[in-house]
Amino acid sequence: MGTARRDPGASGVSRNAPAAALYGRYPPPATVVGTDRTRTQGAQRMTPVGTETALVRVMIVDDHEMFTSSLRLALSSEPDIDVIGTAASLCQAKSLLPTLQPDVVLLDHRLPDGLGVDAITELRRLRPAVQIVVLTAAAEDNVVMEATDAGCCGFLLKTSPLQELVAAVRTAAVGELRVSSELLGRLLVRLRRERTGPAADLTAREREILELLAEGLTNASIAERLCISVNTVRNHVQGLLAKLGAHSKLEALAVAVRMGLISPRTR
Repeated sequence: MGTARRDPGASGVSRNAPAAALYGRYPPPATVVGTDRTRTQGAQRMTPVGTETALVRVMIVDDHEMFTSSLRLALSSEPDIDVIGTAASLCQAKSLLPTLQPDVVLLDHRLPDGLGVDAITELRRLRPAVQIVVLTAAAEDNVVMEATDAGCCGFLLKTSPLQELVAAVRTAAVGELRVSSELLGRLLVRLRRERTGPAADLTAREREILELLAEGLTNASIAERLCISVNTVRNHVQGLLAKLGAHSKLEALAVAVRMGLISPRTR
């Protein structure tokens, strides 16, 4: 039986505080390396008898040990998130990925042996079902575009509030888009300038949903806005992806802007 989980409110860190504020607030946890996972001592999850929780399995890839340890402990305080391991390099991440089989990878852009964005395609080849959220200290427009083209489903600044990182993990786990509003606005503006190719033959409803995706809405939020079911939204999104030849919502937005189907909104 594991010990009780730390009360998130007892740490003194606001959920609205940026992730960078975690430095020095959480002590690095001791870890035990098992045959199939790495778990944090004193932070094992307590699951009530007779209940089953669909946990989101997360791997953090970042070479800053204190940031990784702090983010790991903060995420582990969430009842539906399980940080199953960490890696400090791309080489280590590629080695661990097939064994750990995470649902979501939080991937630092700059690592000792290369750029995270350059490794997205390889990581997805090793585990096609994985969803990747890129974290960076300072994003450049071309980096966001490269990550988009590589198929990542999220791109956040490390200065983003902790609650936004938590939300990104949850939305990525179900294949939904999560991009900092500032970055999304810059991305759409740049793509608009570089648009090419003929427009896809979308229905009026598909165009409507595409516009709402560009606002950063989730499937559930779109369903509520349009007074339709989440399953109906999901079906329309799948149709959009097929018509645009995209593998993710973020890639679909990039293609749509290039085709002139939607206009970027400055933020």
